[in-house]
Amino acid sequence: RYSLFHNHLKNIEQCEGGLDQFTKSYKTFGVNQLLEGGIYCREWAPGAEAVFLAGDFNGWNPFSHPYKKLEYGKWELLIPPGEDGCPAVPHGSKLKVVIRAQNGALLYRISPWARYVVRDEDKVNYDWVHWNPPQSYIHKHPSPKRLKSLRIYESHVGIASPEGKVASYKNFTYNVLPRIKDLGYNCVQLMAIMEHAYYASFGYQVTSFFAASSRYGTPDDLKEMIDVAHSMGITVLLDVVHSHASKNSEDGLNQFDGTDSCFFHSGYRGNHQLWDSRLFDYANWEVLRFLLSNLRMWIEDYRFDGFRFDGVTSMLYHHHGIGTGFSGDYNEYFGLHVDEDALCYLMLANHMINSLHPECITIAEDVSGMPALCRPVAEGGGGFDYRLAMAIPDKWIQIIKELKDEDWNMGNIVHTLTNRRHEEKYIAYAESHDQALVGDKTLAFRLMDAEMYTNMSVLMPLTPVIDRGIQLHKMIRLITHALGGEGYLNFMGNEFGHPEWLDFPRIGNNESYHYARRQFNLTEDDLLRYKFLNAFDRDMNRLEERFGWLASPQAYVSEKHEANKVIAFERADLVFIFNFHPYQSYVDYRVVFWYSSLTVVFKYKILLDSDAGEYGGHQRLDHNTEYFSEAYPHNYRPNSLMV
Repeated sequence: RYSLFHNHLKNIEQCEGGLDQFTKSYKTFGVNQLLEGGIYCREWAPGAEAVFLAGDFNGWNPFSHPYKKLEYGKWELLIPPGEDGCPAVPHGSKLKVVIRAQNGALLYRISPWARYVVRDEDKVNYDWVHWNPPQSYIHKHPSPKRLKSLRIYESHVGIASPEGKVASYKNFTYNVLPRIKDLGYNCVQLMAIMEHAYYASFGYQVTSFFAASSRYGTPDDLKEMIDVAHSMGITVLLDVVHSHASKNSEDGLNQFDGTDSCFFHSGYRGNHQLWDSRLFDYANWEVLRFLLSNLRMWIEDYRFDGFRFDGVTSMLYHHHGIGTGFSGDYNEYFGLHVDEDALCYLMLANHMINSLHPECITIAEDVSGMPALCRPVAEGGGGFDYRLAMAIPDKWIQIIKELKDEDWNMGNIVHTLTNRRHEEKYIAYAESHDQALVGDKTLAFRLMDAEMYTNMSVLMPLTPVIDRGIQLHKMIRLITHALGGEGYLNFMGNEFGHPEWLDFPRIGNNESYHYARRQFNLTEDDLLRYKFLNAFDRDMNRLEERFGWLASPQAYVSEKHEANKVIAFERADLVFIFNFHPYQSYVDYRVVFWYSSLTVVFKYKILLDSDAGEYGGHQRLDHNTEYFSEAYPHNYRPNSLMV
């Protein structure tokens, strides 16, 4: 694999300008404004017989501005400025690339490199709009330094409002970012930014890879949003989709030059059977140019601080993970079923990012557990910084759905939270956007279900269902945060147990926005119990900020007691103790701690207590109590203390 990567990199470096110029192609491909007012256009359309540019600027004459054919399927066009020195193509002009296909048909296409596309309310398809404002947004704040502890707030701009509408970049900037900062998250991961014609696809059916979605606002609005996040010390990651592309041809990449290949594999291999989308040909030189330049554009133009790569499992294997289970057997990761071209692309992408922007972070969404995916490329690894610990949310769902409280297995919980290669970093999460979607349930809704509609008011008696749900919601998130990885992720709204599910407007729900919103206002109502979960999540993150357990070595688990339903472990000089017993509390319960000295007495105090009143607990512990160590061996450690 390293040899394949090295050969690709060597070929790129031998090009004029090397890796730097190869991945900066977003500045030359598409339609680019020249300083003197002219326009330079370049496209890759190997299956085209002829290429033209049409638009408002030439009265939509499809033949007045033909491209010149170059080598290797490239085409270029230079349009001089107007006689009065005005731009040849004014800002805001609508454009189309006109392709004469091999069968003679004229195809009106959006450039794959288009930077701004919009859809009029009375139209189905998107239009390409030339974006060249007189003054673009200028970033004022530097990017934050690379984080040691990553606490991610997974977000979707369009649903980030209690109102039933598509929310804006401006709304996120001034209403949501302060909330994220207050909650103690230091990173926001943005979904559905790359333009997608179908809103209900959650942004995973991308049509224009270089365009920021216009349904939320302008490119400058997004730049301002990222700049304001940086001013708050918040790192911003883009959920990038390079695993597949929408099948749209009128406003997407599909059949751009009239053939079914171009950017994709032709025939069966070029189609994803479950996602009904097109699959990139990662062995193609121009596809590599397109995708690598795409990453670089998002970093350099918008100042994103890294990426969460979606659908990595689908990329890694020819079977795309369909109907395949992964047990951890190494034969599942090495063989002819692995798509080495796709893996090589991921290695190139991470090498480019690390070489040109070493402060950036990359995360892989891989459910298979591909070994070394998060090891350096120089070691033959994939080069990612983190991978998502995708088994953890599945385990919590399975426990809550299938087991009675008294049957919860402490050893199995600990195994799931710690079963990882500790030389690779993992992002732990109890739930993400996947669990919030219609057809699934969030943890809060699984725990409390219909009673969330009637019994979340503090004016109502605390029912057993709500009591159990609130307490387990806090405990599940804290143990996942502290034991499950080297980073932590939460999907917006889940921190306070957002009720119901997430469903985008579509024909099946009469185009309703009722479930395509986040009701942040629920946490601001002192009469509702959502405020307790919100406060706990905030203080949990702030405690991690203070002690940095995510950046600390793996935890030492000193106890997983099945009868007592107790889990105890140490990490970052803290002792974590969880009592999952449904009805039994304990006094004088002995736990161990790391320090091996038999002569020094250590004093411990409570820092975070899920049973505290401000978190909706029963206040059974006195926070003024001091706990002292004893030279009393317990669970293979020389010292212990009673709690």
